[in-house]
Amino acid sequence: MDFTSPAGQNPIDRQTAVGRATSRVDGPLKVTGTAPYAYERHDVVPRQAYGYVVGSSISKGRVTSIDTAAAKAAPGVVGIITTLDYKPAEPPARQAANLFGGDEISHYHQAVALVVAETFEQARAAAQLVDVRYDKSAGKFDLAAEAANATPAVDINEGKDAKIYDRLGDFDAAFAAAPVQIDAIYTTPHQTHAMIEPHASIAAWQNGKLTVWMSTQMVGWTRTGLAQILGLPESNVRIVSPFIGGGFGSKLYLRADALLAAHAAKAFDRAVKVTLQRPLIINNGTHRSATLQRIRLGADRDGRLMAIGHVGVSGNLPGGAPEAAVAPTKLLYAAPNRDMYLTLAELDLGEANDMRAPGEAPGLMALEMAMDELAEKLGMDPVELRILNDTQTDPRDPNRKFSERHLVECLRIGAERFGWSRRNAKPGSVRDDKWLVGMGVAAGIRLNLLMPSAARIRLESDGKLTVETDMTDIGTGTYTILAQTAAEMMGVPVQAVTVRLGDSDFPKAAGSGGQWGANNSTSGLYAACVKLREMVAEKLGLRGNDVEFSGGMVTAGGRSVPLAEAAKAGPLIGEDGIAYGDLDKAYVQATFAGQFAEVGVDSFTGEVRVRRMLQVVDAGRILNPLTARSQVIGAMTMGVGAALMETLAVDPRYGLFINHDLGGYEVPVHADIPHQEVIFLDHPDPVSSPMKAKGIGEIGLCGAAAAVANAVYNATGVRVRDYPITLDKHLDRLPPVS
Repeated sequence: MDFTSPAGQNPIDRQTAVGRATSRVDGPLKVTGTAPYAYERHDVVPRQAYGYVVGSSISKGRVTSIDTAAAKAAPGVVGIITTLDYKPAEPPARQAANLFGGDEISHYHQAVALVVAETFEQARAAAQLVDVRYDKSAGKFDLAAEAANATPAVDINEGKDAKIYDRLGDFDAAFAAAPVQIDAIYTTPHQTHAMIEPHASIAAWQNGKLTVWMSTQMVGWTRTGLAQILGLPESNVRIVSPFIGGGFGSKLYLRADALLAAHAAKAFDRAVKVTLQRPLIINNGTHRSATLQRIRLGADRDGRLMAIGHVGVSGNLPGGAPEAAVAPTKLLYAAPNRDMYLTLAELDLGEANDMRAPGEAPGLMALEMAMDELAEKLGMDPVELRILNDTQTDPRDPNRKFSERHLVECLRIGAERFGWSRRNAKPGSVRDDKWLVGMGVAAGIRLNLLMPSAARIRLESDGKLTVETDMTDIGTGTYTILAQTAAEMMGVPVQAVTVRLGDSDFPKAAGSGGQWGANNSTSGLYAACVKLREMVAEKLGLRGNDVEFSGGMVTAGGRSVPLAEAAKAGPLIGEDGIAYGDLDKAYVQATFAGQFAEVGVDSFTGEVRVRRMLQVVDAGRILNPLTARSQVIGAMTMGVGAALMETLAVDPRYGLFINHDLGGYEVPVHADIPHQEVIFLDHPDPVSSPMKAKGIGEIGLCGAAAAVANAVYNATGVRVRDYPITLDKHLDRLPPVS
């Protein structure tokens, strides 16, 4: 199905299944421990051996020798493969790290060997006996030290025609002339995804074909990358990933576990399973790069922006991409004079790549703090400043409108529901016993990305439906919204739909990432359902455009026939996908949020406690309010982590993230998170897709950290521009205790 013009009225608009709060159809499997996650697929292939990864103990240099004799002699060892046995793996698209092969070391914990044994414990014990010798080189690990050498870089998410510099008008002159100015540096740290399930794969070969049961967000991307490295046609590689225990971007791309498992399974002619140990997930896997961001805002005395400047510096391995921190600034506020670009420094740390809301998350941590500072300089309410500078068109192209943009409504409703009028504009002036209390606000924006997606739907002879697509569910509720979509289109209860996901033998879907999964995968299924509806109508001899599917019946022209009747002679299969025209070029498609937070800061210790949070979201049609809310409050929780605690600490002596486990990398726990309220606006977007939905998985994070940070400032009067805001950064400047 080609989607080339805005959607009109269609069966989804009935919202008898879509748009209703529906419990997860896969929930019983998860709460009973019977959902099959990658490392636990003990039944899929016999004689599974266990692989244990040996990671490099240096960050830069080369391997000079690997002695495996002692390890091979250890109990239970099947065999060992080493990096010296293979050529360097050419990084697949959008990746920078060599996952395995060759003697060059470019980051700490790069895989240098895999020990395979009959049990995990035997493999782990033998791995300690592998003797790797290195020729060590000096590395670059400090972004601040390398920032001066950073070079201008393009945002790869803007396509092949993207320009490095986003400039309009005369920024320098306008900024110099602005009566009210902000010019400040904001920093965000390296972060890790910290998902619960580690990267894990089981690989098995049969007749020259490879099957990998694994945990991946993008079945298609992983299959392509693995086939490329192994020199196989994609048809000879099958990826199976029905359940994923979290990803947040860490499992978008092929990682070392799958490649090592494939190599070892071939070398030893038996199935091999590999998981990355938690320290390797953090140093061998991907992370979000730290950023240094200079923001300059120039406004007239009424608060209208005259000039916006934003430069984002990040670091990565050679060949890697920058963290696109300036992306939200390009579209969030109107200003006639603009200067925005990215620079990238080469670092010898693990690969920096996508993490939930890449670009927008760290970019808004800086921009929305700067907007708060500007409001204070102006003596203006921060909500009103944002509303004044709202725009309904692309600030760079007044002829390109937003398809639907209701940020002002988000901010107005949020301010009213949150009790913003009770906020004291004077920082450090509200106390509750020992607590300094403050409120903060921020705006959020995240693009709505369109990607082709396909599905297959089968009408069984009993009238039930089976959906098949290689789409993944990373805990987001994909199983449920696809069941709702099929139920709506075919007029049956959700319980009559079985959804099968995560198998590359199924039609290729958009995958899970960039908050594009829900809208695109349901649209692909919508297209398949249209095909099936046509087949059913023809089979039943029903004609015309008014054929209705409802209550398990198909009705037209005064006739009503059971849906199951169409499949009496055998199942009917509809298969199709969604492909998009140029609507995303004619319109800016994005989601928006108004973020509000209240915090208390202990006036004696500087400890910060979030008291309550509210988010108002504009994201088109909400397909399932229950799972959508879950997505948003999870993102708000990540925002608390980004604001107050999350940071990967670099040990500059050895070039590694030293807090490389869930004990040392702090994330919020239940006790850190207060009541969270979410309000969804009801503005279906017909420009987006036939579902009229948009992404929901990442907008919840966009601006959340800044709202908390701004609340901390309102509570204390101490502005900390270096995230996270830990107590040591403001303790000595807190207001005196009376």
